Amino acid sequence: MQTKRVVVTGMGAITPVGNTLAEFWENLKNGVNGVGLITKMDTTKFKTKFCCEVKGFDPTLYLEAKEIRSLDLYTQYAIGAAEQAVVHSGIKNAQLDPFRVGVIFASGVGGLLTLQEEIVQYAKNEGKPRFSPHLITKMIANIAAGLIAI
Repeated sequence: MQTKRVVVTGMGAITPVGNTLAEFWENLKNGVNGVGLITKMDTTKFKTKFCCEVKGFDPTLYLEAKEIRSLDLYTQYAIGAAEQAVVHSGIKNAQLDPFRVGVIFASGVGGLLTLQEEIVQYAKNEGKPRFSPHLITKMIANIAAGLIAI
C-alpha cells in the first residue's frame, strides 16, 4: 500500500482565547484563560454559571447578513476559521484544483443554539407545531463541513 501525503497549508482559529490564529497563539503562550460567565443563555436555574465561550466574534468579517441569519453560530465559527486558514495558506482560489483539495471538519453535534431557540419558540406557541424551515439545515452536524467545502 502506498502512503499518501497530506499537507496542512493554512490554519485559522475561532476560540475562547482568540479569534485569529495570531491572537490565539499569543494568548496560549501567555496563559490567558478563556473561562468566563455564560452569556449566550439564561443560567438562572443552573448551578454552573461559567464556561469557555467564544468572545468578540464578528461574523460580518466572513459572511453576509443574510447568511448570518440562516446559519447557526457554530457554523459561523467554522466558516470564519476556514476563511482564515485559506488566507493563511496564501493559496488563491484560481490556483486550486477542486479534485485535489479536501475539507475535514468534525463536530459531535450541530447547532444546539438553534435547537434551543426553536424549542423555546415551540413552547411559547402553546405546543403548536411551528418550526423554522431552516431548523434542520442550521443544526445538522455536517452542515459546517459542507458549507466550507462549497
